[in-house]
Amino acid sequence: MAKLFVVPTPVGNLDDITFRALRTLREADLILAEDTRTTAVLLKHFDIHVPMISHHKYNEHQSVAAMAARIKGGENVALVSDAGTPGISDPGFLLVRECVGCGVDVECLPGATALIPALVDSGLPCDRFAFEGFLPQKKGRQSRISALAGEERTMVFYESPYRLVKTLEQFVEAYGQDRRCSVTREISKVHEETVRGTLAEVAGHFKSNEPRGEIVIVVEGCPAVKGKEKKKEYKPKQEEINV
Repeated sequence: MAKLFVVPTPVGNLDDITFRALRTLREADLILAEDTRTTAVLLKHFDIHVPMISHHKYNEHQSVAAMAARIKGGENVALVSDAGTPGISDPGFLLVRECVGCGVDVECLPGATALIPALVDSGLPCDRFAFEGFLPQKKGRQSRISALAGEERTMVFYESPYRLVKTLEQFVEAYGQDRRCSVTREISKVHEETVRGTLAEVAGHFKSNEPRGEIVIVVEGCPAVKGKEKKKEYKPKQEEINV
C-alpha cells in the first residue's frame, strides 16, 4: 500500500541526513517540497532524481485533498520542508491530517529538528518543556507572551534574526530581566553559536552583535513559588463528629 512519508532534512550540515531518509527519497514516486529550489540542492548533492512539486503554506489548503487521493491511488509521496521535520513550524500538518482522515498510511521518519539540539545545549531543564514555535508577528503577540509568564516548563521559541532583540526585550518586560535564557543560531552550520545568560544579558549581547541565521530561543520557566500549594484543610469524618 502506498504511503505519505514525512522526511526530515538537515537544518544545516548535509551529513545530518539519515540513510533511511535518503533511501525513502530515492524510492518515492514524487517529492513534495516547501521550496523546490532548496530541495533541488539537497537532491543534487545526493544524486537523487525524483520529480518534485511545490507544497507550501500558500497552496497547501487547495492541494491536500488531491494529493491524498494520489497516494490512495498508489503513489508513494515524500514530504520535505526546507530544513528539519515537516509539520514543526513548517507545512505538513494539513496533509498529514487529510491522509489520516481518508485512511492513507502516514510514516514519519525520525531526524533533524532545530528545537531539540538548542534545548539540550541551553543548560536549562529539558525533562519537561513547552515548544511555542514562532510567536505571532503582530495581532496576539503581546497577549501570547504575557500568557506564558507563569509557565513553569522551559520554553522554546523560533525567531527571525530581525526580530530577536525586540523579542528578548519583550521577554524582559514580561518575565523579568533575571530570567535565564539561551539563544542558539545556525545549528550544525559553520558559524553555530549559543549565547547563554539572563534575558537582559543576552539582549545586550545581540544589541552589540547583529544576529544572523536561524534562531532558537530557550527561556527558563517561571520558578515555582514555595508554599504555593496550600495544605488541604482537615475535615473530620461524620462518625468522629458524632462521638
